[in-house]
This record gives sequence, C-alpha cells and structure tokens, in this order.
Amino acid sequence: MLPESKWLSHQLGLLGLEPKVSSALLLIFLAFSTWILGKGLICIHQFRTNCQWLRCFPEPPEWHWLNGHAGVIKPSEEGIKRVLQFVAAFREVFVMWGGPFFPIVFICHPDYIKPLLSASGDGLLLSSGDKWSRHRRLLTPAFHFDILKPYVKFFNQSTDIMHMKWRHLCVGDNVRLNIFEHISLMTLDSLQKCVFSHDSHCQEKPSSYISAILELSALVSRRNNQPLLYWNSLYYLTSQGRHFSRACNAVHVFTDDVIQNRRRVLAEQGSEAFLRNKRKGKTLDFIDVLLLAKDEDGKALSDEDIRAEADTFMFEGHDTTASGLSWALYNLSQHQEYQDRCRQEIQELLKGRQLEEIEWDDLSQMPFLTMCIKESLRLHPPVVAIARRCTKDIKLPDGRIIPKGNTCLVSIFGTHHNPTVWPNPEVYDPNRFDPNNTQISPLAFLPFSAGPRNCIGQNFAMAELKVALALTLLRFRILPDEHPPRRKPEVILRSEDGLWLRVEPLQHPSTLEIHTPETSQD
Repeated sequence: MLPESKWLSHQLGLLGLEPKVSSALLLIFLAFSTWILGKGLICIHQFRTNCQWLRCFPEPPEWHWLNGHAGVIKPSEEGIKRVLQFVAAFREVFVMWGGPFFPIVFICHPDYIKPLLSASGDGLLLSSGDKWSRHRRLLTPAFHFDILKPYVKFFNQSTDIMHMKWRHLCVGDNVRLNIFEHISLMTLDSLQKCVFSHDSHCQEKPSSYISAILELSALVSRRNNQPLLYWNSLYYLTSQGRHFSRACNAVHVFTDDVIQNRRRVLAEQGSEAFLRNKRKGKTLDFIDVLLLAKDEDGKALSDEDIRAEADTFMFEGHDTTASGLSWALYNLSQHQEYQDRCRQEIQELLKGRQLEEIEWDDLSQMPFLTMCIKESLRLHPPVVAIARRCTKDIKLPDGRIIPKGNTCLVSIFGTHHNPTVWPNPEVYDPNRFDPNNTQISPLAFLPFSAGPRNCIGQNFAMAELKVALALTLLRFRILPDEHPPRRKPEVILRSEDGLWLRVEPLQHPSTLEIHTPETSQD
C-alpha cells in the first residue's frame, strides 16, 4: 500500500470507523484522486498537442510567463499602434497569448478570414447554433426595407433636435463639443422611437431608461479592462456588479412594460386589426414585428426572448452607430475638400424642397457621402474585432490548420489597416470605395462582420448614418479640435476623454424646420 494510503487509512481508523466503512471511503478517495489525475494528464496532453499545432504560426516576441501578450496589447492608442506593427510584420495570421494557457489566433487577412466566417455551427461565443438560427430567422423581417423606410422620419427628427441644441450652444462663430456624447443621445433617441414607438425627449431632459443604458455601456467597458471581474460570481459581489444589476433591472422593467401593454392590445384587437390600425398612421416598430413573428412551426418568441432582443438592439445599436458617425465627422473635419464635396452633393439633392429632410429614396442618391462613410468605417471601425471559437478544425488557404477548440480573433481593425490589403492604409481616401472599383475583396471591409453571423442591423445603421451625416454637413461646418483624439478600443472604438470637434453653423436657425412624427411620450 502507498504511504499516503496508509496515512489516510490510519486517519480513518482514528475516527472510530469500522474497517469496511474505512475501506469503502478509502476506495472512493483513491478513485476520485485517480480521476482528477487522469483529467489533469489529459488536459496537459491536449494543451501540449495544441501548442505543437500552433507552432506553425508566428508570435510577437514580447511574451510574459504570466500575462502572455496581455501587457503589450492594451486598450489605448499605444496598444493600437502595437497591433498595427504586428499586422505589418505577420500580414495574415499570428498567435497571441492571453495568459500562460490561453492562445488566441489573430487573423487579419481576407483570404484567411473566409474559412472562419463561412463556417457554420456554434461559432459565436454568445449564442448556441440552434437558438441563434431560429432567432435570426424571426428577426430578419424586422430589418426588411419595408419596415426600415418609415424609420427615416425618426432619424430626421432626432438629428434635428441635436442640431437645435448645437445652435443654442453656439454663442460665437463656432463651439467646441464632445461630439460622441451628443451623438450617443441622438442615436438612443432614434432607437427608442424605432424599437418602442416611445419619445422620452432624452436629448432635452433626463430619462431614467436612457441613463440606465448609458450606465450599462460604461460598466461593460470598465469590466472589459478588469479580467478578474470576468467571473460573474465575483463581479456581482462588487459595487460595479451591483450597479450593473440595478441598471439591468431598470432596462428590463421598461421593456417588459412595453411588451405587456403591446401584447394586451394585440390580444384585444387581433393581428389583422392591429396591423390595419398601424397602417393608418403609426409605424410598425421593432417590438410589433417581434410580437407578430412566428417560426415554421407556428411558434412565437417568448416575452423573455423579445425583451432580450430589444435590449440588445438598444444597447449595441446606439454605441456602434454613434462611434461610426463621430469618427466620420472627425475624418471629414480633417479633410475639408471632401466635406465640401459632400455638402454640395446634399445641397443639389435637396434643392427646391421646403423641408430639409432626407427621405428613403434619397439614401441611394448620395454616392460620395456613402463613399466617405465607408472609408471612415474602414479607418475607424466601431467594432475592432470579433471572436469565434472553432467547433472543428479550420483549414487555412496555405494548408495550415487551426485546431478545434481554439479561440480566433478576427481583427477587423487589423484587416482594415493591413498594408497588403489596403495600400497606404492610414490615409483617408473615400475614392477607395468608388462603385467602379471592383478590386476590393468582400472580406477586406468588415465593419458589420460577414458570413452567416453578420450584423443583421447593418441596413438600419447605414440609413441612420447617411441621414444624420447629410443633415449635419448641410447645416454645420465641422472643424478639427486643437487636441487630436487618442483612440481607445473598448466594446466599441472610442476616444480617450471624448471625441472633441468644433461645429460652425452655416445658416440661420429660422431655415431649420423640424418634422415631428407621431410617437408615444412620457
């Protein structure tokens, strides 16, 4: 008998247990110890085998035995520049370590992204395959062009309100504004109208719901930089976690109330009468579409599912669009010649109209403004990377294999700044996206991801970007601030201490007429 077993047998004997009971407990202990040892050996073997497979990929030299490369890639301007150095050096694929035992395969070239994003299965880290597929099918009608068309009036209205605020703030020739802060409120205002048919006047007065959304956004960004708080059991013991729970509850209560009220109306009227009443003047909003949606088996989404989708749309939709629009204004402030050309295009489009309002059909009539938006999304993508877990071995074009179980990081930012993909990648050049340029690979431009799990709301986002940018350039000249922004990649691409620009009114306020569509109010 092993010395450890003799010692344990002796200790059990001291407890006064009968020999048979002691022997049984000893066998259980030995079996459990053997199982733990076996699992440990299997994990070690799998880890070593995985490391051998990954040796074919280069790694940055700055590796720490505990942190891996985590200390090199920080969410800061310096961290972004280090990533771009690695992209220029390795070009396609390289491995970075998030710690001593967590390799991350970093992919930054269209040819190597293709086999990953085209793979089906539970690729997304947030949702399982079957659940995601069903929800995707049910959500798709909510982003059909017929549903999106009426939303344009909300984009106009919310942008008009933001511009009226800017004019009131402008006491001289121009005013210095944290543009991201203003645009975030504007996009939240639009989303509330499109998702809930609700006008909280959040750009003009405080709103508890909007405050909760903004607090959640800030808390998620803070948590993202604190790896120890990734564990929920620990996070919810902290003051941050408690604030997060309270903010989540406030958002859920608001959404639940809207869903219950809408479901009650739907039950009273019936779906056909409900739709007829909506067509008489009110807009079919996101909640309406989800309540009416049914899958091929006739099953509808549960209230919990609808709440989750609505809250996700509000949370993710406002930040990404605000980031895209803010950086577009920044880039055009740096290139007045492009800004003037966009303004001329918009003036010609709206010439002779009584209202300064962008209509749905106008969205396809602003080719140069669209090129400027796309180039800004290339240079400053709102989402800098997306993660995928390989549910099977992924074979790359050069024959190398990413083994099953590894986490891959599709670097949208790295791909957009890869000099082997985009010549002079740091230069803002809208002509890259000339419609006649057919040389761009579909996977070289990924602001909304690609493949089966691309962003379902990309047409919504582009429509809002076009409306807000067109009206802003029509009414204001955007000038650079004396302090250049320092990029900060968090959940979305931000700027440290806000994104500051100067805005200069171009016309008298009396020429600005605001069209107010029908929505519910507080």
